[in-house]
Amino acid sequence: MENPLQLTFVNFKKDSYIIVEGKQNADRFFIIRAGQVRVFKEVEVVEEEGGGVFGPGDFFGVVSTMSSHSHIETAQAITDCTLISVHRDQYGLLIEKNTPVAMKIISGFSKRMRYLDEALTRLTLKNTADADPSHLYRVAEYYVKQSQYNQAYYSYYQYLKFCPAGQHAITAKERMAKIQQYSKAVYLEGSKEEFNRFYPKDTMIFTEGMPGAELYIIQKGSVKITKIVDNNEVLLAVLKAGDIFGEMALLENKPRSACAIAFEDSYLLAVNKANFERMVQTQPQIVTRLTTLLAERIWFIYKQLTNTLLGDPVGRMYDVLHIQLEKNHVNLRPGAAYVFDFGPKELINMVGLPINEGNLVMRKLLENNKIRVDNNKMAVTDVVEVAKQTEYYRKMQKIEKARQDSQVGGSRFGG
Repeated sequence: MENPLQLTFVNFKKDSYIIVEGKQNADRFFIIRAGQVRVFKEVEVVEEEGGGVFGPGDFFGVVSTMSSHSHIETAQAITDCTLISVHRDQYGLLIEKNTPVAMKIISGFSKRMRYLDEALTRLTLKNTADADPSHLYRVAEYYVKQSQYNQAYYSYYQYLKFCPAGQHAITAKERMAKIQQYSKAVYLEGSKEEFNRFYPKDTMIFTEGMPGAELYIIQKGSVKITKIVDNNEVLLAVLKAGDIFGEMALLENKPRSACAIAFEDSYLLAVNKANFERMVQTQPQIVTRLTTLLAERIWFIYKQLTNTLLGDPVGRMYDVLHIQLEKNHVNLRPGAAYVFDFGPKELINMVGLPINEGNLVMRKLLENNKIRVDNNKMAVTDVVEVAKQTEYYRKMQKIEKARQDSQVGGSRFGG
């Protein structure tokens, strides 16, 4: 029996609030049918393109709804409005019946993510992969020094493909000749015909800096996502069967921002632009999965951006722990203990502190007897304590900001 898509129309009077930032458990988003809505955040970390005034055909609340998290923004009606309310469970049905909506949501997400990612990089001053393909040579050099010849060979090959007359072209050719017999690199040229692919353990799927035109869905196996920062390989994620990766290059035509390497023998489905549009119509469950994945990432980047605004580094550590609890949908029950899947060193990294300064802050954090380190993993004996401390530091930040603003105002008027 066909499941009909029943959309609910809701009306809001001018000036009324539609969604409120921080409110838990978003389960529906809105498409504007008539009228105008202003969408804003309590603290604007970065100016969003487009200013935040939305009109007919625009949508809001999708990030929080599809990631099942609290709202990251507030929406208020500028005029009387009629909105279409879409429940999370109806999303698959909505896009099946309306492909353009899905494409608009996904490309909107993709732009937003690229934009926020760049803002986060600027604010935390983490080194980014250069957007130019000459970065491929540096990646290859790193892997050759580690005797990881599959990755090195793949990266040299891509460097020569995209920079045939690059300043390191001769060296790259010589190195490739030397390591060729030790390398099992596959799909050096990708493939226009073969969408089901097998990548043996430790072979590269793509490398940071190269252009990309495909996203991948893991059918079997696992894939690690890494980045070379300051001549170190930083592990960003390990993805499992059912996960999707590489979507940014497909949606935005931008160079790859990280490397993807088969963590074990892996079977992948490669999807290019033409296939993708077909997939939106024929496999709404995959598109729902992709939307959820992008929503989750955007939500997380927003949280990281607001973290950079906290002046007190101890407060930032509490906030990072709090973000992780919410990201993992941990129920904040009084007295509930939780062990995080990272240790002190990673936590120091997450708040972007140099290790010496970070160790001092960590000592201060551990003065709280409800926070401790178990087997080199951060642990908390009461999750509510993390929420309470985060709230306290946010409040202090607000008071401090209000004090500074009033001083600026006072001096401006000769006060």
